[in-house]
Amino acid sequence: MRQGLDTEIKVVFVHTHRVYNAEAYSYLRVSEEVRENFITYFNGGMTPAAAKTYHEVQLTSSIDDADNMECIQQLANAQINPTDRQIYQLYETWRYLATGDSHHTIGFSFRVGRTTVSSIVKEVCVELWNVLQPLYLATPTEEVWKNSEIGFRELWNFPNCIGSIDGKHVRIKCPPKTGSSFFCYKNFCSIVLLGIVDPNYKFLIVDIGSYGRHSDSSIFENSSFYREFIQGKTILPPKPLPGTTTPVPHVFVGDEGFKLETFLMRPFPRAVVAQNEAKKVFNKRLSRARRVVENAFGILAQKWRVFFRPIELEVDTAEHVVKAACCLHNYLRSTSTIENEP
Repeated sequence: MRQGLDTEIKVVFVHTHRVYNAEAYSYLRVSEEVRENFITYFNGGMTPAAAKTYHEVQLTSSIDDADNMECIQQLANAQINPTDRQIYQLYETWRYLATGDSHHTIGFSFRVGRTTVSSIVKEVCVELWNVLQPLYLATPTEEVWKNSEIGFRELWNFPNCIGSIDGKHVRIKCPPKTGSSFFCYKNFCSIVLLGIVDPNYKFLIVDIGSYGRHSDSSIFENSSFYREFIQGKTILPPKPLPGTTTPVPHVFVGDEGFKLETFLMRPFPRAVVAQNEAKKVFNKRLSRARRVVENAFGILAQKWRVFFRPIELEVDTAEHVVKAACCLHNYLRSTSTIENEP
């Protein structure tokens, strides 16, 4: 009995020793009070205020784990105790997303094993999606589409546009026995993040996880959004363009990789534009509106630099990472005013 008690005490002591001697603990203990250092540690992807707001959001979500709720309550009240396991798991994941460092490096900073980091990243990314998606990446309502159209009309001078669409290849470690399914035209293995973005660089719709070899157009046509909204019903009723009386459809704008549809505008071919000044002006206006989605991808990657390196995780975990990053992107665009300007 005595031997068992000594063993238990030893385990607790080693755990405490690892936490208090971790590089991350020494840094964050000060950084939580120094705003600039906190932002730097997470590559501008998270501020103390945003971290606190996130935990306040979690307080209102349906979480059954009493220990997790107590931990979240402490952070929401700014009573941060870095020994709390849940807080450190969140910080480990934020650090991984913000830097793209290897699991060996993250594990060294937080004094945990590589496999532990992998499991923590997946668990926390799933929870980030569950908490943030209903609030910051929910299915757009009619009001959201109308506000998007107003933004494209006023900010980008493209009326009746409700979203900019494009795909981003997210580089991954090639899974075994998959042949060329994930091999894309950029000569690496990837999964595709297809996004529809509003005029303020926030994602309205995301489709994540398609094979890298598939085109943006085919991914869009096989997405649940396409089946439900494009084939099933009209998102917004047609209305006249400014200065006209004939109603025309609302549209998305995309590049040459998409098919020309009544609901999707793409640029005129270069050969046609060279001989027609009006079409050249149209292409310029469309390009200005379409670049919004490219800018959104750029902001996403700059904040969460995990996109700058191959994601060396299982494919399903990589999908969870991308989903969490998209939610955090929208979350920061909604809660921050200075740090997230492009």
